[in-house]
Amino acid sequence: MTEKKHKGLGASLIIIAVILILDQVLKIWVKTNMSIGQEIPILGNFFKLLFIENDGMAFGMLGGGGIIKLLLSIFRIVAVVALFYVLFRLTKKGTKFGVLLGISLITAGALGNIIDCVFYGKLFHYAGWLQGRVVDMFSFSIFPPIFNLADSAITIGVFYMILFQWKWIKSL
Repeated sequence: MTEKKHKGLGASLIIIAVILILDQVLKIWVKTNMSIGQEIPILGNFFKLLFIENDGMAFGMLGGGGIIKLLLSIFRIVAVVALFYVLFRLTKKGTKFGVLLGISLITAGALGNIIDCVFYGKLFHYAGWLQGRVVDMFSFSIFPPIFNLADSAITIGVFYMILFQWKWIKSL
């Protein structure tokens, strides 16, 4: 790998690691210091931490347990493996960093939510492997869904790719 390609991969992995660490530290803090439904106002009623757990995908879609949760967790794992594969391939091709940034944000967010699903059920003693619930905590009065840092990274990554990397997307 050339030095430029190596730096692109290194920067991508740093972005993923930083987002993942911040996401998990915040989720574990919320999970161990708040009770479900508890609110902590940050900016009055406009922005607050509100601890909920999401048993499904974004905004609680496909919620529930059992086989649906297991399949959802497996799908998430496969998706993250595919995202890492794409990231490595694009780095090897010398793809510009803007594209790598968007994919890194999406990968970091997906990985953050996978950790919740795979480990939290066992770690916090309420379910088995791959049956954990995603911890959500950001609540804005003007935006109904409650979400977490990982969700934000995915959303920002997707919008960034659509808005600023559309030429690359169009070339696919």
